[in-house]
Amino acid sequence: MASSQDAVAAAAPRRVPIPPRGVDYRSKVVLAPMVRSGELPSRLLALHYGADLVWGPETVDHSLVGAIRRINPRTKLVEYTRIPTPHAQAHLPPPSSSPDDDASSEAADGNVIYRLDPKLAREKLIFQLGTSDPARAVTAARVVAGDVAGIDVNAGCPKPFSVLGGMGAALLRTPDKLAGILEALVRDIVPEFGIGVSVKIRLLETAAETEALVRRLCATGITGLTVHCRTTPMRPRERAIRGQLRMIADVCREAGVACLMNGDVESRDQAEELVKEFGVDGAMIATAAEKNPSCFRSAKDGGLARWEEVAEKYVRFAMEVENKFNNTKYLLAQMVPGKAPVYRELMKCRSYTQIVEALGYDGGMKQRAKDTDRLQKIGEFEVKQQKKAKGPKPQVKAQNKQESKKRKREDGADEQVRAERKRDDEVAQQVPATAAVAAAPVAV
Repeated sequence: MASSQDAVAAAAPRRVPIPPRGVDYRSKVVLAPMVRSGELPSRLLALHYGADLVWGPETVDHSLVGAIRRINPRTKLVEYTRIPTPHAQAHLPPPSSSPDDDASSEAADGNVIYRLDPKLAREKLIFQLGTSDPARAVTAARVVAGDVAGIDVNAGCPKPFSVLGGMGAALLRTPDKLAGILEALVRDIVPEFGIGVSVKIRLLETAAETEALVRRLCATGITGLTVHCRTTPMRPRERAIRGQLRMIADVCREAGVACLMNGDVESRDQAEELVKEFGVDGAMIATAAEKNPSCFRSAKDGGLARWEEVAEKYVRFAMEVENKFNNTKYLLAQMVPGKAPVYRELMKCRSYTQIVEALGYDGGMKQRAKDTDRLQKIGEFEVKQQKKAKGPKPQVKAQNKQESKKRKREDGADEQVRAERKRDDEVAQQVPATAAVAAAPVAV
């Protein structure tokens, strides 16, 4: 009997233990971390349409160190903020006379750097961290770890702001540093908060280099690894490379680490087919979810929704969570087709009220839009900043000109007086000399 149990245990695939409050990435189709496109309303919309997990946008460790956690009194959302510097405070608009407005104003609360829904985040949100230092990574992770389901290290972003700081794809060139960051997080964050640690990477130039990197990272104690099937120089318009994918999946399975694939995954149904084809454990959707988050809904459950439905739900979520207007407008520009008659009108909008009117929404959305505009001081509630004068006023200029002329005249008069005094001194010196000559005896 014992030998039979041993045989079953030997046949079962190895798995790194999932921490008590952590999540297993296996059999999941998830939302990718995207700057600008991964803010809270986008994550809520993806979950609404069936995403199993959502990654937030990369947040740099420096911005989290010293951040303040607070509960927004109106939305009940968790917000991490930083108090503006004195220079930034000097350029903020004056506070409103309404106590409700002041509670949300940047002048009172600082800059919101991350916002999450506490009811969903502890089970569905993976926080992606941008870092290049083990100690700082742990310090930053501690700020948010109690509110999220996992910490993911960004080792794949190719954008300059990330790479120049030694973060993102730059870590692929320093595997020991990357491994050190993961080991520090596993050692300090996992036991303290009971959540898992994972990493997102890109392909290296050769399969051998990629395999060596994946083996090194899987040995750090992580529970999951996502591979973006492009190399660092490649851009989204270039087709994903999947030739190394099965090898990566095999290495992860051997180590007991869940493996997700990313790159040109466009729907849940396609994701499930790719999982079977390449032997990975799950898939991550990026660009397709930015355009239409209903891509997480399978065909049997309704498939892709029309953009009109998706956009309306997105605007509702955006106003409910007080999402910054410019971010909302940017996402709508991705969702609404450029050829749609309303697109141009939408691009002219400068407030939530104008967006709701342009898209023809009613049913209480107009009042909600107006309330959101008032909170964010946009549209009709925008506080106009007085422009600083580029130079003195005309009357001041004229006065300065007159004073300048007066000084020149005075300077000229002084110069004339000095010249006259000099001539007088020269004459005075010559008089005694002449008299001396006249008084001298004449030689015989």
